[in-house]
Amino acid sequence: MRYLPTESGVTPSRLDPSGQPVYDDRDVVPPNALAGIGVPYWMAGSYATPQALAQAVAAGANGIQAVTIFALCAESGMAADCKRRLLDQAATGQVRVHTDGRASPTGFPFKVAELSGTLSDEQVYADRPRICDLGVLRSAYRKPDGSVGYRCPAEPVAMYVERRGGREANTIGRRCLCNALLATAGLPQHRPDGNTEPPIVTAGADFTGVRHLLAGDQRGSYTARDAIEYLLGHEPRQRLAT
Repeated sequence: MRYLPTESGVTPSRLDPSGQPVYDDRDVVPPNALAGIGVPYWMAGSYATPQALAQAVAAGANGIQAVTIFALCAESGMAADCKRRLLDQAATGQVRVHTDGRASPTGFPFKVAELSGTLSDEQVYADRPRICDLGVLRSAYRKPDGSVGYRCPAEPVAMYVERRGGREANTIGRRCLCNALLATAGLPQHRPDGNTEPPIVTAGADFTGVRHLLAGDQRGSYTARDAIEYLLGHEPRQRLAT
């Protein structure tokens, strides 16, 4: 058992040797587990295949959450370079996705696709000055005078610790997801010193559907319509060359 520091103290977390959270049968939610509650629900986590979708719906779910397969489709807003490189990796079965328990300032495990030139690269992370100028993931805290302040463990360490009373251990490994995810969407901030904010690509661990769609298309890409037809188990339509 290893321990991770959090805003509220120290929380136990089971990690493997690479630092990824360890999941077991206690983390598996059967598709029919929520059926008796009587509210709509959708299953997520490696459900983006026709078989898994059919299983979820048959068990009572209204559908599935399918993110990765649509994040890599032709219409998605992911920066073209990131998308192309991830598609190339997926086509050859070489995608590496790391569940990082430290990357997100919120402390929530964040899946990171390992791509050079992004914040998944430790050297890129080390070279980037710590800046928090968007503040989307800041958390509230009580100041000594009783008023409410905001801080982020991805901001400069001295600011977080000395000015805002945070614990230095909370800052270790934190990525500025606000700036990085905007860069992944093709909207990076350009700094006065000439540097551009690096992206960070998040993706699920299951690329089964992506590989299936790429295998049937010589263009090395697919559309959102192709993804929907695949998930619904329809025969692929004749794709038009672009």
